[in-house]
Amino acid sequence: MRTTTVGDVTILLPDLDPEDLDQVSDLPDDDLHDGLVQDASCRGRQIADWSIRGCRITGADLGEIAWEGGALYGCEIVQTDLSGAALTGVSIERCSVTGSRLTGTRLIDVRLKDVLFDNCRFDYATLNRVSAAGSVAFIDCTLVHGTWSSCRLSGVVLRSCDLSDLELDSCRLDGADLRGSRLHAFAASLDNLQGVALTEEQLPELTRMAIDALSIDVRANVARGYDR
Repeated sequence: MRTTTVGDVTILLPDLDPEDLDQVSDLPDDDLHDGLVQDASCRGRQIADWSIRGCRITGADLGEIAWEGGALYGCEIVQTDLSGAALTGVSIERCSVTGSRLTGTRLIDVRLKDVLFDNCRFDYATLNRVSAAGSVAFIDCTLVHGTWSSCRLSGVVLRSCDLSDLELDSCRLDGADLRGSRLHAFAASLDNLQGVALTEEQLPELTRMAIDALSIDVRANVARGYDR
């Protein structure tokens, strides 16, 4: 295992050597361990209690799969299409997901621990009851127009991500690192953002959120006299 540090968070990640992995031409319906999977497809497949461990998956098409139960452990996912996929009750631990597409993906009751998403697309994705049981980081990811509800993601890192029009409903992001992320039209309850880390450049957007949350009436300044 190797580690990477993002801000104040250290993430344990797999350190896979392709020469130590078995070449796999297609993703099976049953468990897969120590495999090297390249350009495989199982689009639209329905899978239950699937366990993938110690694998490197590159250029695969997993779009619109329905994966319920099981685990993804110690894996590297690279340039893989997971658009429209639905993952329910899946545990993801010690994994890196790089340059992959998760547009419209639905994550429901998913548990994350030591997971790094790097340069991935999560636009229009839905996260429902997703929890961070350990270090989790999103770097240079696009999360626009997403909906996250009832998630427990305290301390998560969202560094240099596009969070435009991302809507959070009853999600805990307290202590999250949002530095460098775009917050245009980002919608979240202020009491769920206690202790977040921001840069000075992001303060105007936080001010906007506070004005909206408190229904503050911002009016033009009166230079002299009284506004009658």
